Amino acid sequence: MSKRTYQPKKRKRATTHGFLVRSRTTSGSKVLRSRRRKGRAQLTVKKAQ
Repeated sequence: MSKRTYQPKKRKRATTHGFLVRSRTTSGSKVLRSRRRKGRAQLTVKKAQ
């Protein structure tokens, strides 16, 4: 039987969807802006430890 699709890794998650990556790009900044406007408690995923 093959592996399941999602094999979670904290670092990969942070480097793909983290705050620094979001703020680096124009579209990512738009994401952050809209999430702030909506009043999200958490803007992006938590950083890798």
